[in-house]
Amino acid sequence: MEGYALRVDTIDWSAAQRIGELLAGSPPYGGVRTAPIETMAYDFARRVSDYSRLALPAELPALEAVDRPAWIAANLASMRPLLGGLTDRLDSGSGPLAGPLRSASGFLLGAQVGAMTGVLSQRVLGQYDLALLDASVTPRLLLLAPNLALAARNLGVDRDELVRWVTIHEVTHAVQFSGAPWLRDYLGGMVRELIDGLKVTIAGAGADDEAQPDSGGGGNGAAPGGRAGGANRSRLPRLPDPNDLLELMARARRGELLRLTLGEDRWQLVERMQAAMSLIEGHAEHTMDVVGAEVLPSLPQLRAALNRRRQDRGLPWRVLERLLGLELKMRQYEVGRRFCDAVVQEGGTRALAYAWTGPEALPSMAELDEPAKWLARAGRLPVSGAARTHVPPVTS
Repeated sequence: MEGYALRVDTIDWSAAQRIGELLAGSPPYGGVRTAPIETMAYDFARRVSDYSRLALPAELPALEAVDRPAWIAANLASMRPLLGGLTDRLDSGSGPLAGPLRSASGFLLGAQVGAMTGVLSQRVLGQYDLALLDASVTPRLLLLAPNLALAARNLGVDRDELVRWVTIHEVTHAVQFSGAPWLRDYLGGMVRELIDGLKVTIAGAGADDEAQPDSGGGGNGAAPGGRAGGANRSRLPRLPDPNDLLELMARARRGELLRLTLGEDRWQLVERMQAAMSLIEGHAEHTMDVVGAEVLPSLPQLRAALNRRRQDRGLPWRVLERLLGLELKMRQYEVGRRFCDAVVQEGGTRALAYAWTGPEALPSMAELDEPAKWLARAGRLPVSGAARTHVPPVTS
């Protein structure tokens, strides 16, 4: 338990919260409250369950309207077990400067994490907050009240209907994880595998630094001029190859910084996670329109406005998303929704429900782009009239 606390505290989480709040700001709730829709949430879940053929949760987490600082705090709490293990090596130093260096490093890491969450808190509308690595943590249904109020005003849509629509999206996630109980462990296992791989890489880099071969042949291990001199020479930075820099710039322009950082082996794991998340997010997008058509008179206007909001991001946002790999999130919505639309059109809701039966039934990245291949693999032939007609996509 003590070791866990040390690992977690390697990052200055209080600095992360302060910096996140500084960047996020704290606009008012704008009249968004959960009480008017709390009684609707279970009805939404029932409709989602009926349509998706996934089991209805025994109970839903209570809806919570939160501001940006509270959303940042919730997400930093989720990050602590994920990031804590990756920073172990910052605690391994010794000597008179070890403490101050750890403090400085912890503050810098906290500042980076806080800046990222602070920026993201300006865009998020809602979240099903699920701790993948700890099943004992109760999930939360969060509605980011200030962002919903601002989005409704800026997009010119009915605020209360927008809140209900986003609630349907997040409730769909709750139904997904209750109806496919294997899903949480599946995603959590991939997260652990990714973290373990990164920890090995970090440890390996440190071991290489500490085990430099002697440059001399002295029996006591000392090279001419002292062993430290040889080690320091081996650690001198070298100028990067111009071709490497050009390749780095080209990959950055293509949005591949995350792939470049992780390496090809771990990127294959990320792609499996990406495929699963694309189904999860795309299915929620697909379902929020189906259920929304039953309960929201202004659904076409809402869909057009949300599409416009996603497409009209300014240049700074697009650059930031690319640098952080966040364009993957937008691709999840788009590719996953097109996949679900196509599967339901060809095979009905029963065919789409098959995707939730186990890890082997999940579509690959290639199958997401070509749903017919997934249908063929799943053995699902087109079934005419097997389900309610899906509301066609509404574009701006």
